[in-house]
Amino acid sequence: MNNKKKTTITQTQKLTKPIYQITFLILLTLFSSVNSLVKPPPLPILPLPSASQLQWQLGNMALFLHFGPNTFTDSEWGTGQADPSVFNPINFDATQWVRVAKDSGFSRVILTAKHHDGFCLWPSDYTNYSVRSSSWRNGSGDVVAELAKAARDAGIGFGLYLSPWDRHDVSYGKTLEYNEFYMGQMTELLTSYGEIKEVWLDGAKGEGEKDMEYFFDSWFSLIHQLQPGAVIFSDAGPDTRWVGDEAGVAASTCWSLFNRSSAKIGDTDSEYSRGGDPLGRDWVPAECDVSIRPGWFWHASEAPKSARTLLDIYYKSSGRNCLLLLNVPPNSSGLISAEDIKVLQEFSELRRSIFSYNLAINALVNASSTRGISNSRFDPHNVLKENIYTYWAPEENQTDWVLHLNLQELVSFNVLQVQEPIHMGQRVIEFHLEILNGNGEWKKVINGTTVGYQRLLQFPTVESQYLRFVVNKSRADPLISHLGIYMDQFSVISNISDTSSRTYFNSSQVLRQTTYNHSQIASL
Repeated sequence: MNNKKKTTITQTQKLTKPIYQITFLILLTLFSSVNSLVKPPPLPILPLPSASQLQWQLGNMALFLHFGPNTFTDSEWGTGQADPSVFNPINFDATQWVRVAKDSGFSRVILTAKHHDGFCLWPSDYTNYSVRSSSWRNGSGDVVAELAKAARDAGIGFGLYLSPWDRHDVSYGKTLEYNEFYMGQMTELLTSYGEIKEVWLDGAKGEGEKDMEYFFDSWFSLIHQLQPGAVIFSDAGPDTRWVGDEAGVAASTCWSLFNRSSAKIGDTDSEYSRGGDPLGRDWVPAECDVSIRPGWFWHASEAPKSARTLLDIYYKSSGRNCLLLLNVPPNSSGLISAEDIKVLQEFSELRRSIFSYNLAINALVNASSTRGISNSRFDPHNVLKENIYTYWAPEENQTDWVLHLNLQELVSFNVLQVQEPIHMGQRVIEFHLEILNGNGEWKKVINGTTVGYQRLLQFPTVESQYLRFVVNKSRADPLISHLGIYMDQFSVISNISDTSSRTYFNSSQVLRQTTYNHSQIASL
């Protein structure tokens, strides 16, 4: 009897054990399967850039080319009465212009196809005041055509400025007639010269000039219809905005967010333009225009700015989430002057010397958290890649947003570069950088506000092996695509102060804020 019972128990155990093992293996497989699923990216935060706006921003710098009768009459704002025969650039070479632009790191060129004097650098069928009436090439030349081809052959973008203010044409001041005239000329430009990357407009007009209503909405619709890949610049967008000054300087807090309804072409608050709007509903990044010379057109009596001055402007434009539009006016022979080329070469060399090597490239990078835990798509090491489409993302619902860098050796540096994946929206409101000093204490190096496509911050030279990048406030979980540290041996750093200009939101907007323990030492 007992032997029979023992046999039954043993058989039951033999049957039961495999069932337990199978159940455990099934649960383990299910658990592993769930954990192996890839976590999707976080939701983008509106507004977002269009494809053409993204391409524009990635270009970083563009070259403006003011050229026309003013070049020959020593003028800035021509009257529209100069004889067309004065325009005669006997050594004109569009290929040289484009070569200078490309060799100096500029992604596109923008030409004043028509300035305020009304003279057209292409043979327009709507006016006799153009290259067709000039002595240049016996009236058969076309500056727009040659520059468009040179840009296309070199693989850089081509843009056009068509001045709304026209001091020559008799239709100016007659609203319907002039708007028809203007749109006719715009159509010529956008249908005859291949792909146009940017159309530049402004509200410039002298005091006491004729009253004139511009049909901007009709113009914008026409441009997007004929050149859907072009961005449109004006004081108020729709695609890129004026930064609010002609010094090439953006505000230290600079949002790509903007309310177009709060801006009017020719009458926009410059402070609003310089900083953008953290509550803006439109994506309208800023473009910083400045001339390499005191004037916008070439004048024999003027000299170009120094390369170091251009570097300072670069920090305050491209380094503040904007595109730098540098005007380099061709001279009366039709060439970019040798002294301007020399400055551009020096400017290019300065940027190369500073930014060609990221001193943090070999760093070990950890984060306070990572989205999806071990998901390499959002790994903190992504910040060492030069690509806005890869990025570090923290885990959701965190209170700390911190990146720790171990440089593996002592490194001296005085420039910080930060980039956000702007295709996911502009997020960071405030941040700061800390280093671990020789006493084992964390020391704050610099505060910053807004990042966007690119933020460059300068500060007195520091030395450390351990860095801590902290996001203090963000519109949503912060995403960082790139961190770089560099040594600038050329700029004179003075009066560096807390750069955290405060950004205020209304009380109904939910913000997250980091409160990080400064006594904590990064465990790397």
